[in-house]
Amino acid sequence: MAYIDPKYYVQVYRSFRSIDPQAFREIVRFYEKEEKAILGLPFDAFFEMLVAYVDALFEIGAYRKHLLMVDSVIELSIENNITEYRAEDLFQKMLFRKAASHFNIQQFDQAEHILRELLKISPHQDNIASFYQKCRLKARPNLLNSARAGSVFFFLLAALIISIEVLFVRPWYQIYIDLIERVRNTSFLLGCSILILGFGCNYYLSHRDLVQLKMNIISTKQKTKPV
Repeated sequence: MAYIDPKYYVQVYRSFRSIDPQAFREIVRFYEKEEKAILGLPFDAFFEMLVAYVDALFEIGAYRKHLLMVDSVIELSIENNITEYRAEDLFQKMLFRKAASHFNIQQFDQAEHILRELLKISPHQDNIASFYQKCRLKARPNLLNSARAGSVFFFLLAALIISIEVLFVRPWYQIYIDLIERVRNTSFLLGCSILILGFGCNYYLSHRDLVQLKMNIISTKQKTKPV
């Protein structure tokens, strides 16, 4: 293993601290360039830089790379009993962002699983609950696809009826104008109704799933609460 002057470790840490905390891309570039030296730093300095790097990966949208690294922070925080870090619950923050990374690369089942576990810890935390419901909205693609397909069918039917109305009915068969207008409007309204009903039903089911999960979690906590 090549020898590294201890002074270089100090220099690396000072260089890192000089970076603007909001300069996420610069933080990522610096960490990846100096990773070998960073691994040799004392734990506190190394952990500070690792957390900053993982957060920066998330902020720049490097979600797959974020998923590769976030577990390291979670494991180290557990091993070293780090519950709070800079006035935040580090464990919950990292798990929440891990779920967000899964969600952003369309791994909805993995995101939902993590959020379910977070709700077991904090069932009344609104941001976790709303994110869980957002995942549940993605859980029934067949329902939404069927609603979209049904609405498209009636919209196309309305367009066809309009064509028939313009080309044939109005010029030649004016006696049927009222009838064709009613059929056209009915077709259009059916398309809108199916679309609204599909999305409304999906929202209702996802909200019901959230309420049931929270009730089960709260009930379990009450049963296991020491008397």
